[in-house]
Amino acid sequence: MNSQEDVGSTLLSSALTVFRNNKHWADKAIAQLSDESIRVALDANTNSVAVIMKHVSGNLLSRWADFLTTDGEKPWRNRDDEFVDSFKSWDEALDYWEQGWNCLFDTLQNLTPEDLSIKITIRGEPHSVPLAIHRPLAHCGCHVGQIIVVARILTRDDWETIMIPRGESTSYNQQVWGKEHIETHPGFNAR
Repeated sequence: MNSQEDVGSTLLSSALTVFRNNKHWADKAIAQLSDESIRVALDANTNSVAVIMKHVSGNLLSRWADFLTTDGEKPWRNRDDEFVDSFKSWDEALDYWEQGWNCLFDTLQNLTPEDLSIKITIRGEPHSVPLAIHRPLAHCGCHVGQIIVVARILTRDDWETIMIPRGESTSYNQQVWGKEHIETHPGFNAR
């Protein structure tokens, strides 16, 4: 394997890892919500978690279906409908959520370093494959953050932290790196 293939493999692997982390964090936040609260918008100008899930899934299905061979904005996509909660049940919402992510994961896992040199289009705009990977990565990160914030607000005192709890970074770092590493690392006590 040459260094260009190494870089390509690393890019694909790291993108897959970050997408998986985003889904994991969103799933942990969603799991803390009741069937009713996933449909609650914080106000008239925001989206419920169910609507955010529908939009993310619609985007992922459009972008990642036939990724290398068709435009990323599919003619069958109805983006405006993604912002209407039309799910008949929580199971339907979860199923659609999983469809979008599975489309992404299946496609991304099957890309090769050689595919990174291909040009594709999204809404007729040319994109390199790396850009077409990073664009939805940023998009998903934004919406996963929204899901976490909305879930945090709706669960109030029942919220279970999904990352490192506030005030526990040093303890977490000691578990990961060990106390000696933390105390001797330059900048440990820096402000």
